[in-house]
Amino acid sequence: MPREWKTARIINIEDCAPKTKRFFLEVQSDPAFEFKAGQFVTLDLPIGEKPKERWRSYSIASPPKGDRIIELVIVWLEGGKGTTWLFTEAGPGTAIELMGPLGKFVLPDEIENDLCFIATGTGIAPFRSMLYDLHRHKEKVKHDITLIYGTRYMEDILYYDELKALSEKWDRFHYEVTLSREKEEKWPGRRGYVHPVYEALFAGRPAADFYLCGWREMVNEARERLMKMGYPSGSIHREIYD
Repeated sequence: MPREWKTARIINIEDCAPKTKRFFLEVQSDPAFEFKAGQFVTLDLPIGEKPKERWRSYSIASPPKGDRIIELVIVWLEGGKGTTWLFTEAGPGTAIELMGPLGKFVLPDEIENDLCFIATGTGIAPFRSMLYDLHRHKEKVKHDITLIYGTRYMEDILYYDELKALSEKWDRFHYEVTLSREKEEKWPGRRGYVHPVYEALFAGRPAADFYLCGWREMVNEARERLMKMGYPSGSIHREIYD
């Protein structure tokens, strides 16, 4: 089946962390833009001639709602043509060609084990989508869900207040944040990288499926460590951001 491009229009942009913005797009499809939590879209940006120069892919941060609006959370990369255009040229009303939904980084229809989501930076996007989708059907969720999120400083944490609130009202969801560079007096929570956190929480090797999303170095190291803990490769799912 040929891939189909759709027109999307930016309807809002919000700052959410230094060098990071939330982009809200309305996809011009009728009657709704259907996708599975965890999937991504590819944008065709006016920054070059060849597809490799123009195309940028981003995970959808919003859950499926049966409407035409999706949210992307995007960090500005120094020297990056795509994010520079999005941050300096695009604005409410800007039209962008979009392909999707794409990707197989999705949950199975039947969840048989506890889930552990491990993310760094904007790698939290697909997990936010998954969490709200799961919470909408929380009466069917019979297993615990842990989100381990790592970044550098408090100001870099994405969606902190809303995910903390979700963990407080939903006993199946456990939210763990670890900061690698924040001063101890400013942050009373976990410090360091994500790896010691899941190694401690899953030291007894309970039945679990792991979903990893973020920079390649973190994702690859987490996969190696989890396999050393005894988890089979089939229980470890990856989405890598280059």
